[in-house]
Amino acid sequence: MATDVDTLQERYITYCMRQGISPNPAMLSILCKGSVKKSHQQQCNLEVSLDYLNDGDFGPLLDVFMEIAASDVDAVDICNGSLCSLNGGHALSLMRAINGKLRLVDLHDFPFGKEFLRDLSRRGLQCQVLNMRSSHFRKLNFTGKFVNLHTLNLDFSISLCTLQKDCFTCMPNLMRLSMCETRIGNLWTTKAALSKLPCLVELRFQNCLYCIDTGPCPVCISGHANCMNDIPRGEVFVRNLVALNGLFMIDEVQSSSSDSSDDSEVDFSRHQMEYRIASLLSISLPDLNGNIDLQNEVSFGTLRNQLENSPSSASDLRNFSDFVDIMLKKYITNHPSPICFEKHYREFLIASLPRLQVLDNLSVRETERERANVVFSKYFEQLPYNRQHEESVVSILQKRETRASQSFFSRSLGAAKVGSSSWPSLRPLFSLGSVWVDEMKSSTSFRPRQLEYHPSNPSLMVFGTIDGEIVVVNHETDKIVSYVPTVGAMNSVLGLCWLKKHPSKLVAGSDNGILTLFDIKHAQSSSVTFDKFELLTSVHVNSTDELIIASGYLRNVGLYDISSGKCLQVFTDMHQEHINVVKFSNHSPSIFATSSFDRDIKLWDLRQNQTRACYTSSSSRGNVMVCFSPDDHHLLVSAVDNEVKQLLAVDGRVHLNFEISPTGSPQNYTRSYYMNGRDYIISGSCDEHLVRICCARTGRRLRDISLDGKGSGTSMFVQSLRGDPFRDFHMSILAACLHSSSKSEIIKVNLLESGVSAEDFSYNRPSNSSVYSMGG
Repeated sequence: MATDVDTLQERYITYCMRQGISPNPAMLSILCKGSVKKSHQQQCNLEVSLDYLNDGDFGPLLDVFMEIAASDVDAVDICNGSLCSLNGGHALSLMRAINGKLRLVDLHDFPFGKEFLRDLSRRGLQCQVLNMRSSHFRKLNFTGKFVNLHTLNLDFSISLCTLQKDCFTCMPNLMRLSMCETRIGNLWTTKAALSKLPCLVELRFQNCLYCIDTGPCPVCISGHANCMNDIPRGEVFVRNLVALNGLFMIDEVQSSSSDSSDDSEVDFSRHQMEYRIASLLSISLPDLNGNIDLQNEVSFGTLRNQLENSPSSASDLRNFSDFVDIMLKKYITNHPSPICFEKHYREFLIASLPRLQVLDNLSVRETERERANVVFSKYFEQLPYNRQHEESVVSILQKRETRASQSFFSRSLGAAKVGSSSWPSLRPLFSLGSVWVDEMKSSTSFRPRQLEYHPSNPSLMVFGTIDGEIVVVNHETDKIVSYVPTVGAMNSVLGLCWLKKHPSKLVAGSDNGILTLFDIKHAQSSSVTFDKFELLTSVHVNSTDELIIASGYLRNVGLYDISSGKCLQVFTDMHQEHINVVKFSNHSPSIFATSSFDRDIKLWDLRQNQTRACYTSSSSRGNVMVCFSPDDHHLLVSAVDNEVKQLLAVDGRVHLNFEISPTGSPQNYTRSYYMNGRDYIISGSCDEHLVRICCARTGRRLRDISLDGKGSGTSMFVQSLRGDPFRDFHMSILAACLHSSSKSEIIKVNLLESGVSAEDFSYNRPSNSSVYSMGG
């Protein structure tokens, strides 16, 4: 027979007397209220606030909570506020003692430490609803049992940036998930993680202003012309919108020395985070469709006029509820996570999660699902090389003998491996072990600033450092092949280029204008002395190893004879602003291209008069860099803030615009290179922690690679990157972050293998953001 609530209260008092402590008044009140509910034949749901419990109450509370499972109590809800002083371990023990009758756990503002989060994640909880708003998770990795959980709220978890591969597999019945105002930004890893939830029907990464939970907005689904009555009119409505202009300040999180996070899954570091929603609105606040419309924004005043002068008859507007639906979708989203700013975000998730019924408080209709599938196939690649269906590696190997084309086989194999690796392998150079180059210098102290793969030796890579060092490394074994320390006034290395006909030689250029020819066989510079090129940012060698070309913080380009070091000619005033990058073509020794912050890309021919370019192509923002495709058929142009396009090299016409969403930052310097020959392009920017991979033939997005640093506010950013010229779906990323106590790293990425992310690596970059505009 079930224990009644009155008996529970008596036993609680007895347990307190045995341990010599006074019964907690709050607990007595909770049990008393439960008894009253039972006497009135009502559901007996106990509402326990942890704010009124302390560690001294723990023993008797644990005893009585263990008896709730066999009592006539129907359910228990546990919540906390800002006054909670109960130890996290004790709180978890009380929750688990309740067992299957635990219904709601609301841990708002989260007072508990990282051990609480670890224990919760690894051992699970039997509750049905788990509200962990403002939690300190940095990467989500639930492994415990959460079989009863159907609703999970992680809103305002501002450290949360990564969903682990199997983080939701322990939640087979999860139906509703909310992650508003987190740092989740990767569509592909998010899709892969959410695909493990067979019951998920409601999801949101941003919310409607009028909605508290994840369900469909009642205004949007009202379906009649007077649904406008449910919306605040005039000044009230405008005031609600203007509230977005405020400054949302996340309270500073204090941590004791014992709680400073050295754990990769949670973050309790001291930080203060500001969200200026006004700036988001003025730049690129997404609508519920995931689109960013910079040109068609409507001011608050205009929006108010639309509402106050709303039509009174069906003749004025065929379906006024449609207008309301469109208005809501376009203007009233709130607390977006970074993923919401990705172009076609809504269509991507709807097409990827076929069981989803509500996204961001907006119902998913069948017509929208059909449209989402069309949009997905137009702008995204499900698998590399437009493969439509996943094949196992074993199946492809079995078919190998029947395929005439080796290219077809290798592409199919690559597509299969990439398709099975949503979380690719990321490994920092020298992660296999520290290498000492002398008694004072180890590989862990290098601060890379530029890198280049060797053009003929698949195992070699060179990088130059901020301190002026040149390091040649076997990037397969992490062994240093050659090391040239800083010589004289050598400053930060911004330009590197291998010679093609002399594979042991390379040219380096530093920001103080010094050009040097190195021979890695002798680990020293050659006897050739080059004339100085002031304010240098870029150097390149032509295809015959005869000429060097240099550009810098000038409107001029210098042409050098590589054998003598003499400056043959300085081409003046080639652009209206400084020329950041200059590149020779791969096969024509006289053809080169220049990219300038005057927004122009120009192609030049040394055989012609240099007062006039072969052609000019313009971007809408300053150009950071340009490079030729391996076959010289195309030019890949990268302008500030993700403006990336591919031109036809023959005449400069735009062949593809990759349509990467801008951030609105004028200092978001973007760089792009080719990968897999000229099949794909990789693009990254110095204000973002994503590398985007797009098909160079269709422009469709294949994948995003996320770089996330250790602790809050230390996400890695892309300073430079290169595709591996010998291995398909391999690249190296020069990553850095704002945190001055970390160090920069070269991250090797292998999309063909699943592996660890870069989250446990530490990084560094100087505080002066202008340095990220220099070089390629």
